[in-house]
Amino acid sequence: MMKNVFRIILNYFGYDDVIDRTGAQALMPEEVSREIIDGVAESSVIMQLATRAPNMSRAQRRMPVLSVLPTAYFVNGDTGLKQTTSQEWGNKYLDAEEIAVIVPIPESVLADADYDIFEEIKPRLIEAIGIVFDQAVMYGTNAPASWPTDLKAAATAAGNAVTLGTGTDLYDDLLGESGVISALELDGYMANGHVAIMSMRGKYRGLRDADGNPIFRTGMNESTNYTLDGAPCMFPKNGAMDSSVLQFSGDFKQIIYAIRQDITYKVLDQAVITDGDGNIVYNLAQQDMVALRVVLRVAWQVPNPINRLQETEANRYPVSILLP
Repeated sequence: MMKNVFRIILNYFGYDDVIDRTGAQALMPEEVSREIIDGVAESSVIMQLATRAPNMSRAQRRMPVLSVLPTAYFVNGDTGLKQTTSQEWGNKYLDAEEIAVIVPIPESVLADADYDIFEEIKPRLIEAIGIVFDQAVMYGTNAPASWPTDLKAAATAAGNAVTLGTGTDLYDDLLGESGVISALELDGYMANGHVAIMSMRGKYRGLRDADGNPIFRTGMNESTNYTLDGAPCMFPKNGAMDSSVLQFSGDFKQIIYAIRQDITYKVLDQAVITDGDGNIVYNLAQQDMVALRVVLRVAWQVPNPINRLQETEANRYPVSILLP
């Protein structure tokens, strides 16, 4: 009798039932997602300066961008004909791409540790994601093909690259007529921030006026506030910057990024981890291991809309750079 009841229960429920995302949605607290997103924003210098758009509900978001400005004309006399004009928009896209990492740990290590290892490594994983994002945006390092041209390459293509030593001194290279900030202004943008490699702090401290007084320091006992033309200078300590660019200056609010919210943390215990050739590196179940998987999907774009000072898009960009 019990066997028949058990067989009926199995037939009723079937073999294809699964707890899917919809069924478990209530168990996925939003604060976990907020934690990693806020953490990445703190570790990424680009996210600190850029404009964050609302979270994406799909993998791609279209952004209409002004591409042609209207023109007005004088009318010739009392009966002259009025001319026509137009205004046009082009499309740019935010394409969300995945940044992820898996950390395998033997269960025996977790059991013997005096600390919660997963909680200890989460901040470093978040920092690592921020570094990957910054390097992709600034230099194009391992950037997905769907992402826009990196800041270094785009600024160079637009003629917004100044090599150290071009002017009479560093002050001229940064603030002179042919300097980094002037390149932005000629493109119709005003610098609201600067991101410089750490060694630039020493170069700033070494700047002197005509009387030999330090430009950036007012006293040896006071902390130095580094600003250029009123805009703050940031010196990232996350290791994302390399020596190929000494400084990025720009209207960083023109850089847009958006999060395509997805599962952030997941502990795996039955997975197989392979290398790029498909060879098994770890079999978690067989080797008594677990793995923490961290995933973030993010997109970025530079709308670079047309303006009256520089109407040619190829010659216009909201970022300029100082090269060594």
